[in-house]
Amino acid sequence: MDFIGNFIAETNNLLWSYILIILLIGMGIYFSIRTKFVQFRMAREMFRLLGEGATAEKKGVTSFQAFCISTASRVGTGNLAGVALAITMGGPGAVFWMWLIALIGSASAFIESTLAQIYKVKDGDAFRGGPAYYMEKALNARWMGITFAVLISLTFGLAFNSVQANTITSAFNESFGIEKWVIAVILATVTAFIIFGGIKMIAKISEIIVPIMAGAYVIVALTIIIMNISELPSVLGLIFESAFDGIKEVAGGALGAAMMQGIKRGLFSNEAGMGSAPNAGATADVSHPVKQGLIQSLGVFVDTLVICSSTAFIILFSGLYTSKEVDGIVLTQNALGTALGSWAGVFLAIIVLLFAFSSIVGNYYYGESNIGFINENKVWLNIYRFAVVAMVIFGSLASLKLVWGLADLLMGLMAIINLVAIALLGKIAFAALADYQKQKKSGQNPVFHINNIKGLKNVECWGDPTENIDANKEN
Repeated sequence: MDFIGNFIAETNNLLWSYILIILLIGMGIYFSIRTKFVQFRMAREMFRLLGEGATAEKKGVTSFQAFCISTASRVGTGNLAGVALAITMGGPGAVFWMWLIALIGSASAFIESTLAQIYKVKDGDAFRGGPAYYMEKALNARWMGITFAVLISLTFGLAFNSVQANTITSAFNESFGIEKWVIAVILATVTAFIIFGGIKMIAKISEIIVPIMAGAYVIVALTIIIMNISELPSVLGLIFESAFDGIKEVAGGALGAAMMQGIKRGLFSNEAGMGSAPNAGATADVSHPVKQGLIQSLGVFVDTLVICSSTAFIILFSGLYTSKEVDGIVLTQNALGTALGSWAGVFLAIIVLLFAFSSIVGNYYYGESNIGFINENKVWLNIYRFAVVAMVIFGSLASLKLVWGLADLLMGLMAIINLVAIALLGKIAFAALADYQKQKKSGQNPVFHINNIKGLKNVECWGDPTENIDANKEN
């Protein structure tokens, strides 16, 4: 088993470090240029739409709830452990590259979530969609959609959820001495209750957990920054100095450790372009696809520039970034303890619970949406639900080196398939953005209709072309 795990790890190094990183960065730059850097130009609109979605009343899932579902999946223990290890392995400069990748990748997030909204389908009084759906409907490639659906269901619904469960049980066992099997039973029971409740239950839980967990963690990070405000200029200087040392290494023909670790952490944390978040973005009930594209683009900023940066500053202010500690959670715990005292261990255990459990819920939904794409028979969905609960129990009790390595490999394949699809379909998202901006300029609340984009086919949820659309109707 160790041989297999080591082989997969080596394969991942080749796949992630070269092919995937080049594709993700390349597509991010391309989409940034083609959209005239929509992620910066329309930043104010993103926040306005998020606030609008938070107060909207819908029968289905609001845009804010869809944002919370995707953020729940994005923001996991990797934001705590992964960032800490990226800094210890790549140095403080890794933080700069993490920021840069988020700024670039948010354009890809806009494209994929806009496409997911355009090609979403009805699911009772809610919606579902994602890459598998736009692969089938826009590219007429159901085989491609099924391949993607299988990969994301295995990766997020099963493998990554077992890893998140493992982190929760380890943290509570370490901090409170609770037996792992006890935590496993409780975790599996609560997970089953939520996932058998369907998308509305998931949306409501995410809407509660995400603001609380993110807010608490950011407040603690800001407290530490304020306590060490005199050292902030030197810490920022350290980040940029180390980052540009990496540029010198690249000029010399080598990809520096800071650049590599920062790029990997940024890409794998915010998931921009990987095809996961669009599954949540498609659930939102909005008047125009671009609205959710913008909100999901904002989600990349929240994940990397806010949550990951919080961990980064906690580590850097502690001075422990030179540590050889190989467990990222322990390193983050030690850094918090240095700043705040012994109670930090208990606080971090609770934060780990919220971060990891929210990821379990969000990850599960990605699988549910794609199981529905493969086969709408509820029997298959219930089998998947039981499998998720079983993997939560397994992950709580097992050593997961092999599972983690396999999940990373599957995620890489999933991302490549999605990047090919959005590269081919990007022009549809560009046209949707142009339509949105045109309506905004005329003073309207943008409303999308199938005939707003010439030649658009296989679109289910945006009205009959003969209908008269009132562009000023409520969102």
